[in-house]
Amino acid sequence: MIDAKNLTKKFGKFTAVDDITCQIKKGCIYGLVGSNGAGKSTFLRMITGVYRPDNGTITIDDLPVYDNPEAKKKFAYVPDELYFLPEASINRMAELYASVYENFDMERCKTLTEAFQLNPKRSINTFSKGMKRQAAIILALSCRTDYLFFDETFDGLDPIMRSLVKSLICQDVIEKNTTVIITSHSLRELEDICDQLALLHKGGLVLENDVDNLKTERFKVQIGFAREFDESLFSNIQYTKFKKVGSVASMIIKGDKDETHELLKQLNPVLLDMLPLTLEEVFTYEMEALGYDFSNILKGEE
Repeated sequence: MIDAKNLTKKFGKFTAVDDITCQIKKGCIYGLVGSNGAGKSTFLRMITGVYRPDNGTITIDDLPVYDNPEAKKKFAYVPDELYFLPEASINRMAELYASVYENFDMERCKTLTEAFQLNPKRSINTFSKGMKRQAAIILALSCRTDYLFFDETFDGLDPIMRSLVKSLICQDVIEKNTTVIITSHSLRELEDICDQLALLHKGGLVLENDVDNLKTERFKVQIGFAREFDESLFSNIQYTKFKKVGSVASMIIKGDKDETHELLKQLNPVLLDMLPLTLEEVFTYEMEALGYDFSNILKGEE
């Protein structure tokens, strides 16, 4: 388990991460979402021991991470800014990784390199941006570690490669109970793979929840009547975003879907649809409830 308590990191007068506390359970795919500059990469660099926190603690399986080789053996990390040895090929980088990670799987590295259709003998520095990221992902997945950390994992990957990477990550979670942290500025990139999602804004953790809970707690209702009606008809329902066009109203409801359906049926509507929300819609409503403008958060605005 990853346990972060009151993590804070400053660069001069700028606070990149501000008093973050969270626990990331074993076997979880944990997504960090936020605009550029929200603190995602800094937070991940503290988890991986690249940065020492100015305040707070971070442990992996109860081991402090910073300047601790035993803790760092437990994870592989693909940063946003990639680095490879000068003129090194995937084969040469694999040899380097194998000297550090005792469980490095050369056969898996070979298989994945073939699956991604990369030349294992060619200098990685001659690869395109997307190919370099593929090479980094291959090497990380071949380490067979308990934890995998990816910063802007899907940046530069085409849709087919994104789907392949997601499948490989899920395979490791299912087969090895691997814990994965993925950062992205795009909520849509993460909603179909993550178990938990956290939203960072101005260095702070403003929302964290299980994806299943987020998707099932709120839903959209469209309801229509043959008679005149207004909002007062739904006084026994907890709703937001009420909008009426002609004889049909729509609203967002948070609560038990079946119970709500029964209550609304008792009003004898001629139209009643219960519609799921996208994760982006859910985050929007959750953030509005907390007093934030979700769209501005992702744009990095005030």
